[in-house]
Amino acid sequence: MKAVRFHEYGNPDVLRYEDVDQPVPGTGEVRVRVAATSFNPVEGNIRAGRMQGPIPVALPHTPGIDIAGTVDALGDGVTGLAVGDQVIGALPLTSTGAAAEYVIAPAAILAAAPTSVPLTDAAGLPLVGLTAWQALFEHANLTAGQRVLINGAGGVVGGYAVQLAKNAGAYVIATTGPSSAEQAKTAGADEVHGPGLPELADQVDVVLNLAPVDPQQLAATAGLIRDGGVAVNTTVWMPAPADEARGVRGINLFFHPDAGQLAQLVTLLDSGALRLGPTRRVPLADLARVHTETLTAPITGKVVVLAPTSR
Repeated sequence: MKAVRFHEYGNPDVLRYEDVDQPVPGTGEVRVRVAATSFNPVEGNIRAGRMQGPIPVALPHTPGIDIAGTVDALGDGVTGLAVGDQVIGALPLTSTGAAAEYVIAPAAILAAAPTSVPLTDAAGLPLVGLTAWQALFEHANLTAGQRVLINGAGGVVGGYAVQLAKNAGAYVIATTGPSSAEQAKTAGADEVHGPGLPELADQVDVVLNLAPVDPQQLAATAGLIRDGGVAVNTTVWMPAPADEARGVRGINLFFHPDAGQLAQLVTLLDSGALRLGPTRRVPLADLARVHTETLTAPITGKVVVLAPTSR
């Protein structure tokens, strides 16, 4: 089968489109015929060797955390799935990825694919959707009536976070760059501010930081949070802001796979309560080009990467 792998850390030119052996599922695993994976910025950092401490991978490594495809073979002990099921999932960060025609996935991390969007486009949902969900509900315990400030609301994770927070009944304040302000409004933000610390009429219960900012600015956001509130930060190379004297907690978020949470996201998507962000499709053979694009500017929207058998 075809796969993209890197045999050493480095620039995007270390990525090779090559023939590899088809994998065999072990106990508790399934083999999935990949329709598509997607590109996530963390994968560029893994390829470059900047994440060897928190995310150690075995070389050669196949990237592609997100997966959308069809169950092709079952390992021993797998229940609840059958050959032919269409599924999506986000693989553990250290696993062999889905930038290939076939991938092995733990059965426990997979959810039924949405029926309202093409299977290939659904590959753009798992990691970013789960990151937004876990930040808001698993770590911040967001509830109806609370106020949440989402910094970086114009990005892919931010777009899902705005939608999820509004669905939960929160008052959503967004900060974005000028080119994505309208996108945040469309997602449902009640207020949209430019980059930097916004001037707020009242403090917020939750700050969700999704964008790289000056460390001093990030630390200063603690002052925008009410006593007992929480800040959740996904730019984990900087510490989440906190104020122990006022009971303001700071949490650095590392995403983790969760089939139950992903199933809830699929339900919201199929009901129309959640919308996929802008999606661009590229063939698997062009994955290195996508990595190269990120060296000059952040990618706007979501890039899904089509396996050779997909259309």
